[in-house]
Amino acid sequence: MTNHCCEVMSRRVNVRCDQHDDPFACPDALIDFSARFQEYGLIVHDGGTSSITVGFCPWCGRHLPDSQRDRWFDELERRGIDPSEDEVPAEFQDDRWLAALPRD
Repeated sequence: MTNHCCEVMSRRVNVRCDQHDDPFACPDALIDFSARFQEYGLIVHDGGTSSITVGFCPWCGRHLPDSQRDRWFDELERRGIDPSEDEVPAEFQDDRWLAALPRD
């Protein structure tokens, strides 16, 4: 479970709709959080799954964590896994992979 920067961010990331299973289809869903990449984004409600990455919380103004996207791809490459060709291990589908890495 990720600790978000403030209670409002936590509520917005975890919004659940009884009419839409997909947050990208729900007009009340504003924030997408990728645990895998540790990225926050403003959802673009255009019928797709786009979001605009944000670096600061729209509610409390705190700096959000740095994206781990490049590190995710680097770690898969180090293990000889090509995410476009190979099956990505389950621990890489969320933030478990980060906890398993040695601390810098």
